[in-house]
Amino acid sequence: MASVHDYKRLENSLVHKIKNTARNIAGRIAGGFRAVGNFLSRRYTVVLVPHSEKKVYNLHITVLSMCCFLLVVAGVLGAIFWYGASYNSARSTLSSKNSRLKDVQASLDQLRDETTILLREARRFETALSGALSALGANNKSKNSPASGDLSSFFDIRETPEGILPEVVDVKQLSSYLSSAIVPIQEIGAMLDSQSALLTEIPSIWPVRGGIGHISFFFGQNENPFSGQYYIHKGIDISTYRSGDPVVTTADGQVVTIDYTNDFGNYVLIRHKHGYYTRYAHLLMATVRIGQRVQQGELIGYIGNTGLSTGPHLHYEVHIGSDVVDPYKYINIRSSIARQGR
Repeated sequence: MASVHDYKRLENSLVHKIKNTARNIAGRIAGGFRAVGNFLSRRYTVVLVPHSEKKVYNLHITVLSMCCFLLVVAGVLGAIFWYGASYNSARSTLSSKNSRLKDVQASLDQLRDETTILLREARRFETALSGALSALGANNKSKNSPASGDLSSFFDIRETPEGILPEVVDVKQLSSYLSSAIVPIQEIGAMLDSQSALLTEIPSIWPVRGGIGHISFFFGQNENPFSGQYYIHKGIDISTYRSGDPVVTTADGQVVTIDYTNDFGNYVLIRHKHGYYTRYAHLLMATVRIGQRVQQGELIGYIGNTGLSTGPHLHYEVHIGSDVVDPYKYINIRSSIARQGR
């Protein structure tokens, strides 16, 4: 029983101490608040004394009012600094965007200039294409034909939807024009392909590989270097001043003769389509055989000095059926077509 009473006393003592401690803490907190309240409610008098003999002004303020005033001043100053920083940031951003806007404007001006140049070149292209189609007999006069002058509409005064630059409309019309020009250009390509195929079937290239050499004796009436008499030279003589330069066939065909005679020396005769024949004489040697089919530009022999010859050269002839024609006119076929195309 004694132990139970001891525990009770100990418990009551502990509760009493806790209560006293709580009271002390609460008292101290209350004292602190009272001290703060007394400090904030402390009054001061500010005396304003004018230099003249006018009435003196007394201004009574408390610590609390001074603290509130300082907080308001700090808030106003903080707001001023914040708005100032925001203004500087906005000003910097606006300046950067203004600089980029100037760059965009410069690029737009350049784009407009380039568009003007593009449209001018497009008109030249239209004229050239129309002339090419007319020369080739493929000029299409339909509404959708680029040769019908669609580009003239690019230079007409026209209204554009709001917000769309006139240059954009120009580029769209140019794109439409170029799209419509594809078919005529394809027709020109097909014609040139067929023409190129035809040019491989007739003698139309230089008979010495690489285009080297020069004509030392032309077709027609000439003085015979051996007899001194005038005679008809039935071909052209091409000289490179040396033997061994490669000789090529000037058109697709078939080798019909490889022979040697006292006047021609070693020579090759090739039959081509459309009744053409070509002869290559005074060869050092032939590299083809009778019956062999050859293609334009293919090696058939080498320049020599065989037969009745004054020095290394190639004697080249072109025959149409039984007639002998000037080979020089056929050698210039490709260059003539190129000049016509320009």
